[in-house]
Amino acid sequence: MKKESFLSVVPLLVFVLIFVGSGVYYGDFYALPSPVAVMMSVMVAFFMFSAPYSQKLTTFLEGCGNKNILSMCLIYLLAGAFATVSKSIGSVDVLVHFGTQLLDVRYIPVGVFMLAGFLSLASGTSVGTIVALGPVALGFVEEASLNIHLVGAALLGGAMFGDNLSMISDTTIAATQSQGCKMKDKFKTNLLLALPAAVITAVLYILLSDKGGEEMASASSELPNLLLALPYVAVIIGALLGMNVFLVLIMGLFLSGGLGFIFTDMSFLAFGKSMYEGFSNMQEIFILSLLTGGLAAMVEKAGGISYILHKVKSGIRGKKSALLGIGGLVGLTDMATANNTIAILISGKIAKNISDEYRISPRVSAAVLDIFSCIVQGVLPYGAQILILISFSKQGIHYPTLMYYSFYPALLLVAVLFSIFFRRKWE
Repeated sequence: MKKESFLSVVPLLVFVLIFVGSGVYYGDFYALPSPVAVMMSVMVAFFMFSAPYSQKLTTFLEGCGNKNILSMCLIYLLAGAFATVSKSIGSVDVLVHFGTQLLDVRYIPVGVFMLAGFLSLASGTSVGTIVALGPVALGFVEEASLNIHLVGAALLGGAMFGDNLSMISDTTIAATQSQGCKMKDKFKTNLLLALPAAVITAVLYILLSDKGGEEMASASSELPNLLLALPYVAVIIGALLGMNVFLVLIMGLFLSGGLGFIFTDMSFLAFGKSMYEGFSNMQEIFILSLLTGGLAAMVEKAGGISYILHKVKSGIRGKKSALLGIGGLVGLTDMATANNTIAILISGKIAKNISDEYRISPRVSAAVLDIFSCIVQGVLPYGAQILILISFSKQGIHYPTLMYYSFYPALLLVAVLFSIFFRRKWE
């Protein structure tokens, strides 16, 4: 395949244009199923790239079978099954019942933002955080008649805040390892940018929440069975303890099933059907992840990723543009792969060369890599975080409106750009 040419990037552009274009035309970014858009792009790649058909097919299938892609796909299936089974036995209802009793409706959005930030910081996974808290947060929306976009954006922003800072996050590990710096140094540098953005975001959610909801319905006189909340409590504790996300979700799934057998009329057949319903709910993101993995592999093989990386590098003229270049590298790569960890791994080596050439501290380049990948991943309409959040919503989430309330990524971008252009001693 031809190396490092603009034509090798065209299939990715086709995907973005079809996805965004249909969203603008129909007024709904999810009117056209995203797997259809990416499949069209895959066909363009097969048509354009000059290599034997068998070689192109092998590259595509290897991309689909990438261990990171398959790992995420299994997480999607388990997450869907856990969310559906636990909701069917009443776990979500129990948590929502007590949450709405303990929290003033005005503070639910900021409470969701802070809880998501804490859980993501402790567990190191934004996807896992949205999986664990998504049904509960959206339960608050239904119970208190809150603005679903406000609460959804709070959950998304909190999850990305914690993931960006966590010392056990795969993005942090990838960024620090590729730049050769200590995690604590990257954390300190990152915190100076992320914390002000998070504080301002929290204040905005408090100010806006008065406009977002209505009075909660009076609580039922019948108290729910607290034991039904155990699956979610177990999942959250497991995440905080750093357990593998697969083990956490499997534990929560079978704990939900066991409690359903004991305290509800759930049968083994009903448990199995509920699990499958959860699998079905994740169908779109499952297929999308496989196809984007294959598409990204074909584009990379054709030199598309290298073309993007070297084009960005060629525009660097000084330290400030070098920092922007590092951010642009990882941001564009994230748009191409829809995975912030993979984006850091791909662009990390070139980012290291840039930072060495322009004498940028490794902790700064690591922070910039992680921050820009977090910003892009947090607003990407076909990214795992937003697609999982949307899959949990029965009311439906309108992507532009969700972005309207997604203050944290925008404020984080402002913070990092301000530091690049105006802070002399950021180094």
